[in-house]
Amino acid sequence: MFHENQTVQSFPRRRTHSKPQIAGRFVFGWRSAFSAARCALQSATALAAEEMNDNFSEFTQLLAKKWKTYGFPEGKTELPSKPLGQYFRLLRETDAAALIEFAVALPLLVVLVVGIFDFGGAFNLKQKLNNAVREGARFGASQPTNDLTLLQPPSVSAIRFLVDSYLQTAKINDCGLSTAPEVFVSGRAWQFNGNTGCATTLTISRGIPVQTTIGGATVTMLCTTVNITYPYQWHFNSVIQLLVPGANYTFTDIHSDATAVNMD
Repeated sequence: MFHENQTVQSFPRRRTHSKPQIAGRFVFGWRSAFSAARCALQSATALAAEEMNDNFSEFTQLLAKKWKTYGFPEGKTELPSKPLGQYFRLLRETDAAALIEFAVALPLLVVLVVGIFDFGGAFNLKQKLNNAVREGARFGASQPTNDLTLLQPPSVSAIRFLVDSYLQTAKINDCGLSTAPEVFVSGRAWQFNGNTGCATTLTISRGIPVQTTIGGATVTMLCTTVNITYPYQWHFNSVIQLLVPGANYTFTDIHSDATAVNMD
């Protein structure tokens, strides 16, 4: 509560300082903090030097022994003597630390990049092979089966040429599949082995029985199945040994197959 006869001058005012006074206080505080930090650093350096005095003499003897074994640098005949502080300054250099960090991270980076490239290429090839055999099975299911009694049915050769054409369109080496001889396997299955530049196997079966339930009754339907085995050159084994020496992973060829119900 204010009294009526109380003037504004009776209230205590906040103490104000001029800019030079503020600057002087800041400089004084900064110097005090810097002096305390310098004293702490000097104390720590003295303790470290006292602790490492014996170890440093051993380090100097070891360095002299190495130079004696592998030879002194050109123009040097004895181990140069440097103050202890200069060796500490060398240990504080960041170039050596960056080089060591790069040397440690490089193998992991190489394995990661090669792994992404390797498995990405395998996945892409798998998708293309899936599309090739799917087109072959769909086309084969629409072909007649009255020529399957022949040793080399024209419908089977047509499926082979379709799959081979799809591989060439997808920029995949067909390994000479277009000129591979047609080999009868058993039943209604034929096989083509391409060995030009690589080894791939295409198997076409026109009479694969598949059971299904229709209206509570089990019905056996004949299907056309196209199966392909294609080689893929893996590079992951050659780089994983950078991280795990002696590691050996077994990677097989890429397989793909598709089945479609015969229409006749």
